[in-house]
Amino acid sequence: MTVTVEQGARVAREYRGPSHPRRPRDSYALFLLPGVLGFLAVVIVPFLMNTAVSFTDWQGVGSPEWSGLANYRELLDDSEFWASFRHSLFMVVAMAVLPTGIGLVLAAALFDYVGKHFGSRVAAVLRACFYLPQVLPIAVAGIVWSWILAPDDGSLNELLGAVGLGSWRQDWLGDPDIALYSVMGVMVWVQIGFPLVVFMAGLERVDPQLYEAAELDGAGWWRRFWHVTLPQIRPEVFVVLTWCTIAALKVFGAVYVLTKGGPGGATDVPSYFSFTTFFEKTQVGYGAAISTVLTVIIMAVSLIGLGLQTRAEDAEEGAPA
Repeated sequence: MTVTVEQGARVAREYRGPSHPRRPRDSYALFLLPGVLGFLAVVIVPFLMNTAVSFTDWQGVGSPEWSGLANYRELLDDSEFWASFRHSLFMVVAMAVLPTGIGLVLAAALFDYVGKHFGSRVAAVLRACFYLPQVLPIAVAGIVWSWILAPDDGSLNELLGAVGLGSWRQDWLGDPDIALYSVMGVMVWVQIGFPLVVFMAGLERVDPQLYEAAELDGAGWWRRFWHVTLPQIRPEVFVVLTWCTIAALKVFGAVYVLTKGGPGGATDVPSYFSFTTFFEKTQVGYGAAISTVLTVIIMAVSLIGLGLQTRAEDAEEGAPA
């Protein structure tokens, strides 16, 4: 009996019928080929071409003239570029830091309080409402907000006048002192839904017994949020911060629709500064240098974010159960 079983096992290992061929692992690379070719055609090749143009003096017509590092040396002394870069740091606060913090609190409240006391359907509806600005095209959202923030008949100024706060009426997008903060407020509204959805998805994998144990120990909502929710979704926090920071560094549409970088460059950001340098000033080589520097910064932020995310995931896997 033993010999028969061994012979049958040996025959089963050696036999490979026509319907069960041995698939070489190298064949899986074929499935990656379309994506790799698309990445090369859409990202790598244009980036290399843009980098090459950044070393030239070119107005977009005729033959480019090699200028070496002249554009980058000019960039270091360009006060407009550094001002636009400072504005992008404000956008990082508006699109990454604030939405992440607010999204954390809202996600924990919807998951740990609203879902338990009012039902999961109510929490899902509120989540969809917060996420709605992410679905709207930025051009549509920008036009609507430009109507709301209009100086003469804008909804916000009309509301302030109706409640007796007429002295607070402002030219929200036309005053250099407050235009950037107005754009930041709009971007907080636009961006807040993304962290909320990601964090609520992350909370689904948290063991409910942790909340039950904390509640039995007398921990209130805030203590459960700080000691249970936040440590459990650290990988999601790094994902959101990285993704939103990249979005903030390359933000363009909102600035273009709301202010076009004005008034007087008060809301200019590197992506829009590169756009105007390309197409309005026709300094293609210099605009390419701005784009190259911005791309390198975004790549560095991406690598740092991925490293922090990996470290958080490794720490979570190595934590004792």
